[in-house]
Amino acid sequence: MFKKVLIANRGEIALRIVRACRELGVKSVAVYSDADVHAPHVREADEAVRIGPAPSAESYLLGHEIIAAAKKTGAEAIHPGYGFLSEREWFARAVRDAGLVWIGPPAEAIAAMGSKTAARTLAVANGVPVVPGTTEALRDAKEAAAVAEQFGYPVLLKAAAGGGGKGMRVVHSASEIAGALDSAKREAKNAFGDDAVYVEKYIEGPRHVEIQILADQHGTVISLGERECSVQRRHQKMIEEAPSVAVSPELRERMGAAAVRAARAAGYVNAGTCEFLLDKSGAFYFLEMNTRIQVEHPVTELVTGLDLVQWQIRIAAGEALPYRAPFTPRGWAIECRITSEDPANGFLPSTGRINYLHVPTGPGVRWDSGVETGSDVGLFYDPMLAKLIVWGPTRSDAIARMHRALLELTIDGIETSREFHLRVMEDEEFRRGDIEIQWLERRLPSLLEQTPARRDIENAAMAAALIAHHDRQQAVAAPSAVSGPASGASGKTPSAQSAWAQTAWAQTARVESLRTR
Repeated sequence: MFKKVLIANRGEIALRIVRACRELGVKSVAVYSDADVHAPHVREADEAVRIGPAPSAESYLLGHEIIAAAKKTGAEAIHPGYGFLSEREWFARAVRDAGLVWIGPPAEAIAAMGSKTAARTLAVANGVPVVPGTTEALRDAKEAAAVAEQFGYPVLLKAAAGGGGKGMRVVHSASEIAGALDSAKREAKNAFGDDAVYVEKYIEGPRHVEIQILADQHGTVISLGERECSVQRRHQKMIEEAPSVAVSPELRERMGAAAVRAARAAGYVNAGTCEFLLDKSGAFYFLEMNTRIQVEHPVTELVTGLDLVQWQIRIAAGEALPYRAPFTPRGWAIECRITSEDPANGFLPSTGRINYLHVPTGPGVRWDSGVETGSDVGLFYDPMLAKLIVWGPTRSDAIARMHRALLELTIDGIETSREFHLRVMEDEEFRRGDIEIQWLERRLPSLLEQTPARRDIENAAMAAALIAHHDRQQAVAAPSAVSGPASGASGKTPSAQSAWAQTAWAQTARVESLRTR
């Protein structure tokens, strides 16, 4: 096992890796930009090294600075987390060439799966079903139109080098091809530095289902089952769960076997995810392989009992997997991505300071976060603040638990996606599992409608949270003070309280009655 690992990331995933290292008895080294000097992952790591200013291009994307930090601190390995440099083949090679261990797949496997067109070619050659389409980048609009006519509209233009919906356009007619191709190429070039775009048949109303795999250095490759990732907005996942209501044991076995074949063909080692489209008939099609740990890995951890981040580290250190048979999920897990976005205002980013954070607890609740009370949220990085994950014996139990946990969650100072997630948990179609990748776009307007009763509940809950926070501050400053509605939040009479406190107490008194409406 390693003695020290450097974490080339930030936020919740960096803190997640710090904790995995600590449980394995491994020292951790954090890197940070000027914006993250006070971040929890920096404080919790055993050591921390500044690597540059706030913009990621001047800090977290500087591979040479990260390798230099590892050398300086005596770290033996680098864990890239997800995002940033995690799927950059050149960085994996640079880490290896520097005499360090890359906690992830070999650079050659990243290269094989890093291009969607190359991955499709590999999948076809190894009997893994793919969506009908091209395996080479398009030369021009004329070629794109000819391919589209062959497959029939609608078709999907996709960037060969990226993900997250960047460089992706749905085309419904020949008249849209030229403009869509130019737009997709331009966006792909800006996002990934590569304007290669290919085309595939657009599957109507499929689910997005992915298979988690683990592969060691001794030839063992296993499937850990599926995750349902169909609740998406603009191709960005927002809610994930494991298992999927649409996957039977027999289908799970077939999809898992296909994912294992794809991984073996690429010479894959470590944790990885094969993404599939699952149509209404039960046919599935390989999309791509994510050559890193996924944001949504906790739901798989909760239904398998495995710590995937620890296994990433163990595999990189040469340990063999003790498992052989595919895993059968136990219970149900759901994850909500809590982001600093305003759902009522087109999900625009929200910035500011988190004045107060109350984290939900209780049976089956997990909170993976990189922020705390006092954290500043800016525009330099991804808006994801945290992941709220729950486990229950059944899907309905997990939904009820997530709803309860979301009600307990309070984040004051910035707008967040909490209210949106509450609405989804209350939606009857979601509760039935009647979802596919276009479901959220269709349901979003009704989900975002806010009733007066809901606004009153939110205001009252926020007031109660602020009072509790105020009381704790006063108790620290003056332990003998008596807090409560009768004597005031700071031991003073109600008439001496500030206007906000009097209003807050009035709002708080209404919480219980409002919640029963």
